Amino acid sequence: MADTSDLIQPDRGQDAISIHLVARDSFEAWAKQLSTGQRSALAAQKFEGGGYQTAIVPDGDGWFAVGGVANPAELSSWCMAKLAEDLPAGTYRRAEGEPGPALHGWQTAQYTFDRYKKPERPTGPRVLLTKDAGKIDAAIAEARAVCLVRDLVNTPAEDMGPAALEEHAEQLAKTHQGALTVVRGDTLEQEYPMIHAVGRAAARKHAPRLLHLTWGKESDPVLAIVGKGVCFDSGGLDVKSASGMKLMKKDMGGAAHALALAGLIMGGGLKVRLHCLVPAVENAISSNSFRPGDVLSSRKGLTVEIGNTDAEGRLVLGDALTRVSEENPDLIIDFATLTGAARVALGPEFPALMTRRDGTADALIAAGRAHDDQPWRLPLPEGYAEWLASDIADTNNAHGNAFAGASVAGLFLDKFVGEGLDWAHFDTFAWRPAAKPGRPKGGEAYGLRAAWHMLRERYGNA
Repeated sequence: MADTSDLIQPDRGQDAISIHLVARDSFEAWAKQLSTGQRSALAAQKFEGGGYQTAIVPDGDGWFAVGGVANPAELSSWCMAKLAEDLPAGTYRRAEGEPGPALHGWQTAQYTFDRYKKPERPTGPRVLLTKDAGKIDAAIAEARAVCLVRDLVNTPAEDMGPAALEEHAEQLAKTHQGALTVVRGDTLEQEYPMIHAVGRAAARKHAPRLLHLTWGKESDPVLAIVGKGVCFDSGGLDVKSASGMKLMKKDMGGAAHALALAGLIMGGGLKVRLHCLVPAVENAISSNSFRPGDVLSSRKGLTVEIGNTDAEGRLVLGDALTRVSEENPDLIIDFATLTGAARVALGPEFPALMTRRDGTADALIAAGRAHDDQPWRLPLPEGYAEWLASDIADTNNAHGNAFAGASVAGLFLDKFVGEGLDWAHFDTFAWRPAAKPGRPKGGEAYGLRAAWHMLRERYGNA
């Protein structure tokens, strides 16, 4: 991935190439100030001020860049991203005004996943200057968190199994002076039976485990972050099709979001006692796979009939949510690549959001809208809970009809969250099927920035 640490720098008057941002409706008036040759250069590049259009204009012995935006006075995260993708290596500054929120897309546009294949023609860094020096560290940290999600999700399952997630959690704990506890083996089987059952068929090197990272003063409010860490999902004995299995390296996308958000929380010094839990498993197929029709026990004591082994993410989350509820947290947020139903309803870019409290949903949606990462709220209708009824156990893990799949999955999780606790659930895709400026195809963070900015508002800085 690109090293974001040097892509944004303070503007101290150093040499830099100017970038002019113009809108389509004001382009003609703006272009009148240019020379005939400069206007001809723009015409040759078919630049008309449309969104994400870019151009290079000669200017004496040098040149300046032009980018099309909807409104130069109100930039989004992505307004300068295409420029960061198209321009050659160098140092740049906006000619009129500051980049503001566009600092984010400038960095994420330069992301590359090159672990296995190096670019044939690598481009050096495109550095953007800003006079808002106080915003640089926060902008870099946020972009780095997004790129971490992308890196973790893009890595194939053989190299991003439960042990690799543990290594990332350990490094995160060391960086921020946190503590990591890992539960595995017999203890996992006894204390977290659903996590163990889902992961027990995997090869020994991909053995299941629960990662539990803690940080912060014990006297501060407890904030719980939980991420689904199914490092590969075959579907279990209810095996997926080849096409359905193709992207299942991304089924640990919830864990990637949780770890990235934990890093932001610790690095930002929020006044919380953080508990970040990742149940890390591979849902493999073997002679000891859990079966359709089995009844599993759970940490909470509820028995769960298995209606579908491909509804495994909610099982591992159930045990993790039960554990973190024991800390009586002020707020729980979980991230999971949980249901295809959420994607059918909302597509890839809008993470489904389910919460117990309206105020929490409103705060997350407002933060997401303000930072170009808007979730969409789905309900948790009590009347649908009956669809999870089982004749032989306290609940089933899957319902038998095709209705409201995302909400019913949320209702299953709700059974394992402590009574009365404030809880938000993100059903996120963690994958971008097609590239957009600043957002390449592949692993992607959806809901991360919404959660981060909501938490900054709620808990402030230490």
